[in-house]
Amino acid sequence: MKTTYIKLSLSAVLLLGIYSCKKGESAVSSTERADYTVADSAAVTTSDSVSSAATMKVKDKQFIKTADVNMEVKDVYEATISIEKTVQDLGGFVTNSNLHSNVISEDTYNTSSENAMLVKKYQTENTMQVRVPTEKLGELLTLINDKKLFLNSRTINAEDVTANIKYAEMESKRIKKTGENIGQLKANKDKVKLDNDNMAEGNLQQLANMDTTDNIKYSTIDIFIKEPKLRIAEIAITNTRNIDNKYKFNFIYDAKNAFVEGFYLIQKIAVGLITIWPLILILGAIFYFLRKRKFTKPESAKIPEQ
Repeated sequence: MKTTYIKLSLSAVLLLGIYSCKKGESAVSSTERADYTVADSAAVTTSDSVSSAATMKVKDKQFIKTADVNMEVKDVYEATISIEKTVQDLGGFVTNSNLHSNVISEDTYNTSSENAMLVKKYQTENTMQVRVPTEKLGELLTLINDKKLFLNSRTINAEDVTANIKYAEMESKRIKKTGENIGQLKANKDKVKLDNDNMAEGNLQQLANMDTTDNIKYSTIDIFIKEPKLRIAEIAITNTRNIDNKYKFNFIYDAKNAFVEGFYLIQKIAVGLITIWPLILILGAIFYFLRKRKFTKPESAKIPEQ
């Protein structure tokens, strides 16, 4: 009886140990799954985020932001239309769009006596420059990224121009003060020149300020897109070789033209002879004189016969 009790006690202890291990493994698995979920979520968030340079804001700092994107897309024309529409929807505008196709090869194949097929192998690309409100730069880059097949490169620059703005303000004050000092001078030629030079400097400073303000408000993005593989265009055309052979020679027409040209040639020769009639008259007179002189030689000049 005692032995049976001991066996039952050992069995109970073993069962409790196994249950505890299973429970611990289940807790560990649940914790690991939670950790993996958090990690995956963080990875998705990181991949979907835009560079901090595009959305960066620092208190008491002013930035001029620019970006350069080079990528491959499925269809350059469709991507171009989509990007231009997106830029417009974001309150921006396109400053340049140069879409063109580079023809790699061009061959003509005759398919019949009248028809032929022109086969072109080409690659389409586009170089664009767009400008959008700076606060929309990150959004635009995200939308452009959705069009890519492969991203070759993307560069984002944020230039700190806070010091430049402060310096421009000081320069504006200096130019204004200089103008007040010039106004106190006596009127003469030197004063007019000084005032003119100061106004010109003030205008240039205002232009620089306007340019800086515009560049801060609107970001400039240079975009280069191309298709990764060659495209083939098949264009139905006329068999020009057969047409050339058909009209290359026409005997009746060419014979008629030759007869007319010969008649015109005779007329040109006659007109030419009439033009040089003095020369012909002189040559005729010389020939007549020499011929007459030959027949009037004295008999004594002749060699006697033996």
